[in-house]
Amino acid sequence: MSGLQILSGLHNFPDMIRQIILIAVLLFVFFNAFAHTPVDPCQKPEEALKGIVTDADNKKPLKDVNIIAILGTKKEKAVLSDANGGYRFVMLKPGTYKLVFEKAGYKKVVKEKVEVKKNTPVYIKVALQGGAPVTERGPSAWHFFDSK
Repeated sequence: MSGLQILSGLHNFPDMIRQIILIAVLLFVFFNAFAHTPVDPCQKPEEALKGIVTDADNKKPLKDVNIIAILGTKKEKAVLSDANGGYRFVMLKPGTYKLVFEKAGYKKVVKEKVEVKKNTPVYIKVALQGGAPVTERGPSAWHFFDSK
């Protein structure tokens, strides 16, 4: 028996009962479609950690700063700052992180004990000091490969 034959078999029911069944099915489908919508659609709970990186001397935003989030001894994620110095990590596991900020020509900055909690965004502003010695000019090409 096809679905149409089953529906056409409802002709024995009074019109009112058919309408009630149809409305109930439509309401069920409608509410299930929106069951997982966040309470506040403007809030992005997946943004666990974000901030801005600036030059310590002239206070201008720094583009292409390499920011690494380390949980324990494991490198979780790495991002680059945008043209406005902004950066954001999404979908970070809750825990205590170490953040490493590196850019060629600037001294490396390490932020220890950055606590990330579920659905609680963290904002960190960092200012990098220019004039790093050649040995501290940021990551080499090999920095992005794990030695494991």
